[in-house]
Amino acid sequence: MARPIVLSNGEMHVGLNKYGVVHDFYYPYVGYENHAAGNGLRHRVGVYIDGELSWTDDGSWDFDFRYPHAALIGHTIARNKNLDIMLEFDDVVDSDMSVFIRNIHVINRADQKRDIRLYMYQAFTIGDGHSSTDTAQYLPDSNAILHYRGRRAFIISGQTDSGVFDQYSIGLFGDESHEGSYRDAEDGQLSSNNVEHGRVDSILGFSLSVEAHSSARVHYWVAAGMSTREALFIHRQVKEQGIHARVHATAKWWNDWMAPAKEAAARLPRQYQDRFLESIMIIKSQIDKRGAVIASTDSTLLNYSKDNYAYSWPRDGANTVWPLIRLGYYQEAYRFFEFCQRGLHPNGYLMHKYRADGALGSSWHPYVHGSSTTPPIQEDETALVVFVFVQFYMLSKDSSLIKDFYHSMIKPMANFMAEFIDETTGLPKPSYDLWEERFLINTHTVAVTYAALLAVSELAAVAGDDESAVKWRSAADDIQNAAHKHLFNGERQVVYRGLIVENGEIQYDQTVDTAAVFGSFMFGLFASDSHEVKASIDTVTRVFGPSKEHPGLPRYEDDPYRREHPETSGNWWFITTLWKAQYDIETGDADAAKNTLDWVNRLMLSTGMLGEQIDPTNNEVISPAPLTWSHAEYVATLIDLLGNER
Repeated sequence: MARPIVLSNGEMHVGLNKYGVVHDFYYPYVGYENHAAGNGLRHRVGVYIDGELSWTDDGSWDFDFRYPHAALIGHTIARNKNLDIMLEFDDVVDSDMSVFIRNIHVINRADQKRDIRLYMYQAFTIGDGHSSTDTAQYLPDSNAILHYRGRRAFIISGQTDSGVFDQYSIGLFGDESHEGSYRDAEDGQLSSNNVEHGRVDSILGFSLSVEAHSSARVHYWVAAGMSTREALFIHRQVKEQGIHARVHATAKWWNDWMAPAKEAAARLPRQYQDRFLESIMIIKSQIDKRGAVIASTDSTLLNYSKDNYAYSWPRDGANTVWPLIRLGYYQEAYRFFEFCQRGLHPNGYLMHKYRADGALGSSWHPYVHGSSTTPPIQEDETALVVFVFVQFYMLSKDSSLIKDFYHSMIKPMANFMAEFIDETTGLPKPSYDLWEERFLINTHTVAVTYAALLAVSELAAVAGDDESAVKWRSAADDIQNAAHKHLFNGERQVVYRGLIVENGEIQYDQTVDTAAVFGSFMFGLFASDSHEVKASIDTVTRVFGPSKEHPGLPRYEDDPYRREHPETSGNWWFITTLWKAQYDIETGDADAAKNTLDWVNRLMLSTGMLGEQIDPTNNEVISPAPLTWSHAEYVATLIDLLGNER
């Protein structure tokens, strides 16, 4: 289930689902410690009117989602025609404090005055775990509900124009005998149970008397802290300042931060401007303030898989900060490289993925491959971080970058790449490919490694490290020469996906892989006007058959990941399709690139949200949304378009 609205301040991150209710609640890291993940955790919004209770997820409501404020402030309209009720939500995570705020406009569309009760239900498992050791308590002196476990505390409260909530209850959920305290609202009256421990939930009720064709307001918030004291302090700040002041301050923060993006957007064709700005905001929402760039905060995968995408892959992070760097967002880039620096292996490579707190993330990559051992890595992740770092320096000319990173991070990484070479082929040794599936000498990885070594040799010269400059330039030249010898498939007229050496014999993988093709082009392994690149693009077009109406491309031939229709080559990916648009811009076919961008625009959610994949049979979004890398490639393509049209 995609998240049409995501909200974040780099410490607290909230994702709203298609019913306009909380489905992801991260704190104190974006992407780590999701206190609302899992099938049984149903934050809900309900309306009791005329003796009838309706929850917004019961199928009787229609929804519209927008980011209308040029800021990461969500606007949701929920309509129930049967009840003649409309709810308007303006939702925000405060830019300065860890608090989630909902300004709820309750609109009576009937011809008579009505008594309406609005219910806000919340269920947490605190600490991103499933132990039943949480506590919830009613705090009469604070007019609030407290949920806590250990060093995590959440204060839930709210008020109407006439006062605070007038109903509440605390209960248990998640087993046969305790479905959830939301059931307490079915008769329109909550029981006022004031404490529970275990797997706890809570519900607040707000009584409203609303004239015909009139409305009332409910202000609701969840404040988070590392202690009850901290959460209560934030709660008091919201009460004293008022939510309008906090929303205004947050809108101003976003307006200021978005200034470079707005300047760029103003030079784009009109149909891309709003989507460009939304993508920038969504990208920012996925970045923790300590540097981690999260692949996706959408936890839906946990409903049918062992894990999700809420990790920081160095590759995804580098691909994400690169367009930000091009727009002048240097702070985010600097913190990302700090994050990578902290995670660097002593041998000079980056691991598979990391949690937002910097700890190693889960991995399925082994050290042992038959009779050999090798680091459980995807080498392109190390290489891409180095490559983008060099671009960062070349654009910023900030000498502190060399001081802060060159000797401690960049040089060990470059030395690793220069020495991690297969003796038989002269190419980088096998590692896992960027799709995280195959252990081989992968052409995309070869291309990125070549580009990284070539770029870092120039940085070494700037740093006065002439010996390393020569070493790394020589390694890059050797890799390119070996690539020209080994990596083009003359029979299929396309670059090989990769190869493996077994018992001294080279075995080629002839699968047409878009990453190998476009990686060879993007990172200069083969010249853009070379036969190898032109022929490879032609083969991609012939094999996958993209059209003007449907220019989508899969990752590779017969890609099974999340594929529901075996007759197709695989689902379309936004990333791979936008690579083709970038190639079109580079080779002078801006019209083809715009056609692809228009196709992407049509497939976005109403808030500009992009997922990972598209089902080619029905155009439905597949896999997590937002996917940060998809948004990064969309933004990068539009920046390329700007450069082309100057």
